[in-house]
Amino acid sequence: MRVAVFTEPHRGADYDTQLRFARLVEAGGFDGFFRADHYQAMGDEPGLPGPTDAWLTLAALARETSRIRLGTLVTSATFRLPGPLAVMVAQVDRMSGGRVELGIGAGWYEREHTSYGIPFPAVGERFDRLAEQLEIVTGLWRTPVGETYSYTGDHYRLVDAPALPKPVQRPGPPVIVGGRGPKRTPELAARYADEYNMPFKSVEETAAAFERVREASDRTGRTGSGRAPLVLSAGVVVAIGRTDAEARHRAAPLHVKSALPPEDPVVGSPAQLVDRLGEFAAIGATRVHLRLIDLDDLDHLELIAAEVLPQLDGTR
Repeated sequence: MRVAVFTEPHRGADYDTQLRFARLVEAGGFDGFFRADHYQAMGDEPGLPGPTDAWLTLAALARETSRIRLGTLVTSATFRLPGPLAVMVAQVDRMSGGRVELGIGAGWYEREHTSYGIPFPAVGERFDRLAEQLEIVTGLWRTPVGETYSYTGDHYRLVDAPALPKPVQRPGPPVIVGGRGPKRTPELAARYADEYNMPFKSVEETAAAFERVREASDRTGRTGSGRAPLVLSAGVVVAIGRTDAEARHRAAPLHVKSALPPEDPVVGSPAQLVDRLGEFAAIGATRVHLRLIDLDDLDHLELIAAEVLPQLDGTR
């Protein structure tokens, strides 16, 4: 089980805070540091000092870390055009020495789009754009050096793109597609992704989502094609402590009104988190992304590194 850490800097975290946290993630033996790609907090709090751009942050962290994987959960396809996105991710991959992963989704939080003047089409069009972006980004990365890439779709058109720079990882950085959608999400994951992530739901709901992705892999011809099977991962909201009171204190932000859908957090002891991760492993998850709420709470991260990771195979 590989264990990465997922953070939400839009709740309120400047770059220095994220750097301190990411360095401790690396020192603690975790697999990776992933962050949300949002431009606005989701509750009534403003999230001071304000948002930080995901890919600007990851580019900086690429130069100030040496081992951990770095990526987004998830970049919104509404935020960036696919050609520049492919260039951006490839550059950060080179800056990191080949440690970047691109989590990408259709986008869902309308309020931040309205606030910053970002177009927010209907959900069907957002998924259509996501499908085209996945085709374009992976196509640009796969194009051999010296050749050009062209694409014509309903929303994007590229003509003789030089398809540079190339990422260190070939044919490209791992792509993560995730979400709770029962139809298009599993199919897009099966066609384009290296990892499917089910975020922050119960073991039972996650198992059902994994089965939908397996069926989509059969249906789209991925199974038996020679392509690697999808990595199946789960997102887990975590608030643990040495005492029940400490765990409840860390869980307090989970009760604040938010635009996020209902989740299934682990609130309790390190042993309870180990048990939950074992349940996810039993349904096929080989990676988990632990969502830690407070980037200033370094003790929380150290507690997991000291009392959870040693009990899991393959984390160090």
